[in-house]
Amino acid sequence: MQEESEPILYARIQRQMLGTRLNSIVYLMALFNFLVIPIQNVIYHRREMLYKQVYPFDNTQLRYYIPLICLNFWVGVIITSMLFGELNILGELMMHLNARYIQLGQDLRKVAQHLLNENNVDDMAYSYRQAFTRILRRNVSLNQFGAQVEKQFSFRIFVMFAFSAALLCAMSFKAYTNPSGNIAYVVWFMAKFLELVAFGMLGSILYKTTDELGLMYYLCDWELIVHQSHNAGENVQLMKLLTMAIEVNSRPFFLTGLKYFRVTLAAVIKILQGAFSYFTFLTSMR
Repeated sequence: MQEESEPILYARIQRQMLGTRLNSIVYLMALFNFLVIPIQNVIYHRREMLYKQVYPFDNTQLRYYIPLICLNFWVGVIITSMLFGELNILGELMMHLNARYIQLGQDLRKVAQHLLNENNVDDMAYSYRQAFTRILRRNVSLNQFGAQVEKQFSFRIFVMFAFSAALLCAMSFKAYTNPSGNIAYVVWFMAKFLELVAFGMLGSILYKTTDELGLMYYLCDWELIVHQSHNAGENVQLMKLLTMAIEVNSRPFFLTGLKYFRVTLAAVIKILQGAFSYFTFLTSMR
């Protein structure tokens, strides 16, 4: 979706992506927390690594320590950028696909208004049916593109959702036991929480749009075309095409994790409820 051709839809996409942008900022904050350890090492004259590691040699020697800690930070950059980068890419694909679905209804209504203004009663239904067919083909192409996106990201979505409850529980429990000493876990918890909520919100937006596609076709002013057209045969063909369009879009589109998880806010809420249940169990056992 280009800003020059569709400024309103493009602006809507940017607003919808604010959650993922905020999530990216929080992940960067979590990454910058690793810089605290080198500063503490200088202040307290220590040579600790960013993560707990065991080396077969004395890594506290300066010739080993400096390249190793730089390598530690670079690994953190790679992992963190992959986390929020993949979310932003998938979010952009979903919202641009959502905008393309919305554009179908807008284009069909424009065609109807144009034909009604021309008032060519003999060819009106035929011209509208031809335009309707082209838009329905675009609809099918979008469905196929969505299926390809799901095939590409399905396993990654499954992994993300399957381990989210355990990760949220572990990070919240770690932060709860020692808040002042585990600031990094608090930031990581916020990042993971925002990631799930933003992703679920985008999935719900796409689900809602595709769920209303059948209604969109039904409300595309076809009845005005049929009412003014004098070609009974074309009117029948148009209504058959409308029925087929509604049947094609009878099932809304949503991304899934190996057909097990649906990317919606409802699924995210269930994950958060599971994480809270595990957290309360751990705190009660502590």
